[in-house]
Amino acid sequence: MIEPGSEHLFAIVMAGGTGSALWPVSRRKVPRHFLPLFGRDAMIAATIRRLECLVRKENILVMTSHQGALRMEDVLGNIDIPTVIVEPQGRNTAPCIALATAVIRKRDPDAVSIIVPADHQVLDENAFRACIADAIGLAAEKQQLVAIGVRPRRPETSYGYLQVELPAAEQRASDGSPGHFFRVRTFAEKPDGATAQKFLESGDFYWNSGIYIWHIDAISREFRRSMPDLYRDMAVMYQAIGTAAEHDMIEDVYSWQHPVSIVCGVMEQSDAVVMIEGRFGWRDLGSWDDLIEAIESEGGTARTADVSSGLLEISSERNTVHKAAEKAVCLVGVNDLMVIDTDDALLVCRKGSSQGVRKAVDIMRREGLEKWL
Repeated sequence: MIEPGSEHLFAIVMAGGTGSALWPVSRRKVPRHFLPLFGRDAMIAATIRRLECLVRKENILVMTSHQGALRMEDVLGNIDIPTVIVEPQGRNTAPCIALATAVIRKRDPDAVSIIVPADHQVLDENAFRACIADAIGLAAEKQQLVAIGVRPRRPETSYGYLQVELPAAEQRASDGSPGHFFRVRTFAEKPDGATAQKFLESGDFYWNSGIYIWHIDAISREFRRSMPDLYRDMAVMYQAIGTAAEHDMIEDVYSWQHPVSIVCGVMEQSDAVVMIEGRFGWRDLGSWDDLIEAIESEGGTARTADVSSGLLEISSERNTVHKAAEKAVCLVGVNDLMVIDTDDALLVCRKGSSQGVRKAVDIMRREGLEKWL
């Protein structure tokens, strides 16, 4: 039986990407998971602290870019730096997980892996640990891939969803309660507003948190079935790990890999996915709307509220301002805006429309405006 703290339990922290939805604060050189969005700790530091109560420090792997690897020591403070694996290029989550699985299999052929994004918020860490512990028990049986779903609070268009069947009677939580695990019927990526509303009303759709737990035999089997080319590349990387050819072989494999998510590449094709509901106050800070909601729900503020601090509002309401302390901002006759100001960039966005920030960043990239990204 594999339990929290077991030598056979590993964690994969995915810390790639640029966090473009939180531009202009999140940039290519300093993406959002390296920023202290809550308190003093960077998001990735908070994630690693959370995992250290479940996984031995030496069994935590951080998957990141060359730039991210250089920043790890700066942002982790007094946390022991975990194993850092550099991805030569960003290729989305399927190649990332394939590489991490090859590394873990080399160290322990009977491992169970917890896959977590580096930049999510968890409000109830005790509930998080209990949820993961239940998932580990099922994953250790090697038959199923476990996803953590979150009951939707609103018709969100920026999250992926999963649809579940009635709970399998034979699968129960560690406390014996029935209906703890649900078999996953379908995955649905970021719906439009009308579809998201239907998902919310149906009662059998959950937000996909992007947190997964599985035995490496189970995920390897699913790679072989659904992504045979990537499975063969994973085997090639496995053979090279720990040898003089490791660096060059991983570079070669990534040079021809196409970006694909683990959901599109594996999970959608699998009939072995089950879901456990996560009731631990999960948030994916995937937009300015998400971040501001999270800050304000914690009793904080994302704005400077008085004239003496340089913010003046005239005939204006419900605006949120993020600005440098030494800069004055005056809002006249506007409501429900987000104003995000940095040294070299300014974002003005109506609340509820911040998903468009990604599109703005994509256009800037296509137009060669890299110096502001």
